[in-house]
Amino acid sequence: MASSSSSARRWLYIGVVSLYWISMYLYMPTLPVYAKSKVADLAQVGTILSMYGLWQAVARFPLGIAADWAGRRKPFILGGFALSGLGALLMATADSAGGLLIGRALTGFAASVWVLLVVAYNSEFPPEEAVRASALLSGVNSVARMLATGVTGALNRWGGYPLAFFAAAGTAAAAMLVLAPARETPRPSRAPTLGGLGKLMLRPDVLIPSLLCTVMQYAAWTATFTFTPLLAEQFGATGDTLSLLTSMNIGVVMVGNFGAAPVVKRWGATRPIVWSFVGMLVAMGLLAFAQGLPAIFASQIILGLVTGVSYSVLMGLSIRYVDETQRATAMGLFQAIYAIGMFAGPWLSGILADAIGMQPMFGVVGVACLVLGLLGTPQLKEKTA
Repeated sequence: MASSSSSARRWLYIGVVSLYWISMYLYMPTLPVYAKSKVADLAQVGTILSMYGLWQAVARFPLGIAADWAGRRKPFILGGFALSGLGALLMATADSAGGLLIGRALTGFAASVWVLLVVAYNSEFPPEEAVRASALLSGVNSVARMLATGVTGALNRWGGYPLAFFAAAGTAAAAMLVLAPARETPRPSRAPTLGGLGKLMLRPDVLIPSLLCTVMQYAAWTATFTFTPLLAEQFGATGDTLSLLTSMNIGVVMVGNFGAAPVVKRWGATRPIVWSFVGMLVAMGLLAFAQGLPAIFASQIILGLVTGVSYSVLMGLSIRYVDETQRATAMGLFQAIYAIGMFAGPWLSGILADAIGMQPMFGVVGVACLVLGLLGTPQLKEKTA
């Protein structure tokens, strides 16, 4: 049973994580449309939106190393919240592609502190409950994102596109105010060594879940957060419809997050991951052949469910057998690797969409991700199930 102090810290992290993700997602449903209004083509839209994943891929692993080395997490987390607010303000006031690019890059840096929030929350649970703790916090993440994206359309009606960005900056400031008074007990410092880092990076129980999650994130960020809103707009979707579409997807992700632990308990880790890749192909196929909004909504329901399950399972597995003194580093590695998919999805798929069309691009991405997923999933050994 958790002590009262441990229980209080769990609730503190739940509150802070909620505000953090609200600040990152208040503008997300209409961000692709907002970006498209300021640039010339889909490749530019994809490049701007890819900055979010690119700078996570760059920053997350060094951030995990730095936090383990310093024995502190809170200062880095507060810095991430500040960057979330600053990035939102820059995008709100941007009048060119350059301003959007820099603002989105800053929010990518801000998203890197998710590494430390996950590890901090997991440290309040015994190691054998890593999948359960990760699933719970992923569920909180999804609830916050669903609430945020659910009001985007209303914010756009009340104050145009910039209002959602200003509200996001205010929410990031609130997260800082909530966390700032909390005391952090310093942990023993662990200086990194090249040998130790190399060994960690090559551990199959860390690397394989990371690579599989990269493929999943590639599909999710190609579809849900980049090109699905643009496709829906072609079929007549309004700002409110795009807000509903994104928040519904995240709501289903939440169902998958909370359902991950019992699914793994009953069927192990491997089968749900295989089912997730098959479901992802179905979702991308619906987008490829969509003739209206119903198919788009159906695709986002399926993609949300499989993303929710697979993300929670793979995240928990990536740190389950890692010592507490290296968990931030391991989580940083996991999140840095899968952030490559968040970057590559919008970027490469934008180039592909310009070359062959948006809907054929969805089909190509779906098939490619299924093949990669089915090749990688059997490598999840019994020890990580």
